[in-house]
Amino acid sequence: MLNKRLTAKAVPLTVVLASAVLISSSSFARSNVYADFPVTLKDYSGSATTSVSYKGQMARHALESSLKKLISKGDISAMQSYYSGDDANRPIIAPATKGDFVIKQSTIGELSNKNLSGKTYKGLIPGWVGSMTGPEVVAFMFEKAAESEDGYDPAHAFDYTQLVSKFLMGAVTYNQAVDNYLDEKLEADTKPNNKPYKDGAAYTGKEHVWDEAFGYFGAPSHTLTLTAQNVYDIAKQKDASVADYNYDGKVDLYKEMAYGHAYYASSFDKGGKTTYLHDIVGAYMDGRDLLVAVNARALSDSERDQLKGYAQTIKTNWEKVIAEAVFKYAGETYEDMVKIEAILESGGDVAKAWRKYAKHWGELKGFALALQVGGKDMGATSVKLNRLIGYSPLLLGNTQVTGIDSNGEYVQSDAETWGGYMVHMLKVQNLMVDEFSVVAKSHDQTAGLSELVKSLGAKSSAEND
Repeated sequence: MLNKRLTAKAVPLTVVLASAVLISSSSFARSNVYADFPVTLKDYSGSATTSVSYKGQMARHALESSLKKLISKGDISAMQSYYSGDDANRPIIAPATKGDFVIKQSTIGELSNKNLSGKTYKGLIPGWVGSMTGPEVVAFMFEKAAESEDGYDPAHAFDYTQLVSKFLMGAVTYNQAVDNYLDEKLEADTKPNNKPYKDGAAYTGKEHVWDEAFGYFGAPSHTLTLTAQNVYDIAKQKDASVADYNYDGKVDLYKEMAYGHAYYASSFDKGGKTTYLHDIVGAYMDGRDLLVAVNARALSDSERDQLKGYAQTIKTNWEKVIAEAVFKYAGETYEDMVKIEAILESGGDVAKAWRKYAKHWGELKGFALALQVGGKDMGATSVKLNRLIGYSPLLLGNTQVTGIDSNGEYVQSDAETWGGYMVHMLKVQNLMVDEFSVVAKSHDQTAGLSELVKSLGAKSSAEND
């Protein structure tokens, strides 16, 4: 359901300011923008005029975006610098100025001097080879990317640019938000609302926890004044006019840019079937309004339950966004396999189609791994998802990566038939519908499942069903 705050189109700043004159200072003059929430702490004596702060999260989005560009360069020291380094002068490689889409910041330190390694999910990643933890998966992928050409390994059909970027979206931003800030940090004895987050802070414990969770989603602060198409265009750097909310001629990576899963939410919502983006940001706004109204006192049980309700809305919709991405890229992988099969049958060159196959499978696998690090025990769903996708795409000769040896080299084994793996992709799509109730269903190929299974005969990959 679309959050009630959503407006039909972008609202000019002059209109917002004119409306603000009619609202008392104790209310929220710009309640459709995640900004300018007042300082509620009674004993605060600093100069801050707002309690909102989430620059560290936006720095991590900039690090992720920059790292995605670096993967194809093969420089492992540069990858490690953007993943675990501490140099405030690291240039922001992406997003970068593009025509009239002028970016305000040029270095990571202008946002906040952070890294990604300290916030990466530390648990085991069962969907990847070698029984590795989250940071170990990243380190392994860095090494393999450095050994490849432009981050692409055609022999195993691995696109490390896609694998790393999509996995980190889950292992850092999604995990931190839904399994930390919107989970254990909402408890009464953690970062209480009647005390500063830290000595001298202009925000309470819960105010800052909520702000940080918002930052990890990656939405512009003025999302509720925009359409999903607007936010999509901001992420693609196509429309500076809707990004530049304060009309200073530049796009502020802290408040005005769209990143990560907020971008993917907009990409699905712009089709008109879903409202993930505005439902998520609306719930963040509702939670922040509640914290302002509480006015720096400890939350009552009912207020905490209300805040947790908003958090659950965010978690549920965010999970659906990732599931929609899994659905989409399973469909695109299937479509690539159809094209490759046709090219092979005609005796053509599959190099270009194989490259797309690797890209789309990398996105599929990265999002599938991300889906499993939200702190929720997915049980049999995870097992089924990982078995259907496998550790690599199906390779020519009907082999697949099944592990690594003592030297860290990939081991291949006989696997499905080409048609059987195509069935797997459609079963992945059905799994996302059955378990996560996805609605947008981009690149839906499920209508052809029965016919495909029939054409393959009795053996329809039942062993991985």
